[in-house]
Amino acid sequence: MNNIDRRSVLGGAFASGLLIASPSFAMSNAQAETLVDNVVAEINRIISSGSSETRMLDDFENLFLNFADVPTIARYALGNDARSASPAQMQAFTNAFTGYVSSKYGKRFRAFIGGKIKVNGSKPLKSYFEVSTTAYLSGQSPFEVTFLVSDKGGRPMFFNMFIEGINLLLTERAEIGAMLDKRGGNLDMLIADLK
Repeated sequence: MNNIDRRSVLGGAFASGLLIASPSFAMSNAQAETLVDNVVAEINRIISSGSSETRMLDDFENLFLNFADVPTIARYALGNDARSASPAQMQAFTNAFTGYVSSKYGKRFRAFIGGKIKVNGSKPLKSYFEVSTTAYLSGQSPFEVTFLVSDKGGRPMFFNMFIEGINLLLTERAEIGAMLDKRGGNLDMLIADLK
């Protein structure tokens, strides 16, 4: 599997982690690591459930909603265009983006069957924690996945991840920007298409 495929597989696992952190150290290293462990356990549960793809995608959407500050993630993904969006457009975009991200990455999770992610440790950085892990996919060489965790929203949540050094938050922002550009900047059209 090449690096892009790895990002696709694991990016969805933690697409939930795309919010902007602010200073807060009420959270501990152990809490940040526990969050990563819990998300990985939930992903493994979904994958091994034997459920239909439709059910799995619903479960991945619930995982995204439970472990992420979805409105902040959507606002960041939309970039500068979020400033000119009406509150109704932002809500509609957030809902459409949630389904889009869950489906986009959830469909790629079958490649994760038999894989695992091992937490190596964590450390405080600036206003958040960095949780270092190693991903093991069946038949592939291990590779590094770094999770950034903040408790800005009142509880520990992922706000970004790096797979082999690739920033997934910025990747999603670039992709949404390109989609919006293809539609001449028409946010309503993008929302309809994401649905």
